[in-house]
Amino acid sequence: MKNPQQNIPIGTVGLGLMGSSIATCLLAAGHSVTSLVKDIQQADEARTRIRGYLEQLQAEGLLTTAPEALIQRIQITDEVADLRGHEVVIESIIESVAEKKEVYRRLETVLSPTAIIGSNTSAIPVSVLQSGLQHPERVLGLHWAEPAHITRFMEVICGDATDPAYAHRLVSLAESWGKEPSLLRKDIRGFITNRIMYAMLREAFYLVENGYATVEDVDRSLRNDLGYWITFAGPFRFMDLTGIPAYLTVMNDLFPDLSNTPNTPRMMEELVAAGAKGVQNAHGFYPYTPETAHAWEEKFIAFSYDIRKLAQKYSLPPTDPAP
Repeated sequence: MKNPQQNIPIGTVGLGLMGSSIATCLLAAGHSVTSLVKDIQQADEARTRIRGYLEQLQAEGLLTTAPEALIQRIQITDEVADLRGHEVVIESIIESVAEKKEVYRRLETVLSPTAIIGSNTSAIPVSVLQSGLQHPERVLGLHWAEPAHITRFMEVICGDATDPAYAHRLVSLAESWGKEPSLLRKDIRGFITNRIMYAMLREAFYLVENGYATVEDVDRSLRNDLGYWITFAGPFRFMDLTGIPAYLTVMNDLFPDLSNTPNTPRMMEELVAAGAKGVQNAHGFYPYTPETAHAWEEKFIAFSYDIRKLAQKYSLPPTDPAP
């Protein structure tokens, strides 16, 4: 059944790589989109990028409407007044509390008090973003994964002041966008995936920096173990599938020995200081030429489509009935 909210116009703020990917997802789901940007001179570049994403979706059989028709449904503007009347606005700018809150203050001058403001933040507590606003109850975190127009991931995050009715409305909307959203009922820095991923990254750096394994070895082990089951099961289902008691035994033995340092990895600081951005500038943990960096980017997009199809092939209801 079609979600009755699916055709409402949605506003976005920011059309960088992630913002463009979000706009693509919304267009593909049937919404018209009004995108507020800081520099209107970048509108043509953003429109070209979004059209390319739509063409990718069409080539993968995930789009039934022609990209040339959908691209007509986005308005790119530098006037906040053009967002007047929108019921949902999704902000996707840099991870700066001050800049995000300035955007919200501008939005509050044109939006109705019941319009939802969703922030694509990956770590900033939503309660911090809500503070000082006229209507903090309608502000939520809306955490997307890259590429936003392909992945099924989404976290909807409540702040201390959030009205749960707005959160449930966003969950319903996210499902109509082809997402499989998780709802965080209480605010916590980093949310679900980032808290777990950065705990894993801390241990990965610990193993490399202390000579236990190379970057390549760590990647190889995780790809061929974690990478084989995580899309299918998630950690709690995986423990159900493989026998719970053994995990308690390992936890008692291993937890005291895991890295708990509050310091950022030396290796990471040195790479960033040297200008490394990964495949974006062909300078990262691995050696790249511009050609191989581009090839890895293309492989990542192709893999994202393939893993989406595989996950859907084995998808089950998110929760089984309680006994």
